[in-house]
Amino acid sequence: MKSKSFLIHNPRCGKSRGAKEILEEKGIEFETVEYLKDGLSDDILVQLPKLLKLDYPEIIRTKEDIYQTLKLAGKKLTEGEWISILKHHPILLERPIFVHHGKAVIARPSEKVLELVNLNL
Repeated sequence: MKSKSFLIHNPRCGKSRGAKEILEEKGIEFETVEYLKDGLSDDILVQLPKLLKLDYPEIIRTKEDIYQTLKLAGKKLTEGEWISILKHHPILLERPIFVHHGKAVIARPSEKVLELVNLNL
């Protein structure tokens, strides 16, 4: 997994843009990962739930059309199945996700990125 801080970012998402702006305003160094364009590695997809201390169903966007199409509600899937789904349908991954010093947070609201950098607004 990447050792630097990074933001899993969708530039079309207001919350994602907000998180990016907060990090930039605070002078936090991080890499921007446009996951819809560039995808995510298996390593990142394996580590995200652990870093977030959540299960895969908790980091999935259930209101996306593809969630309904794939009939994922209530399904018990293996880690490998979730990784495959997220690789093929990255839009299902909740965003933005900020990873910093071995921890991660879903930045909803955007200000949640500050939880990992010990800063206050």
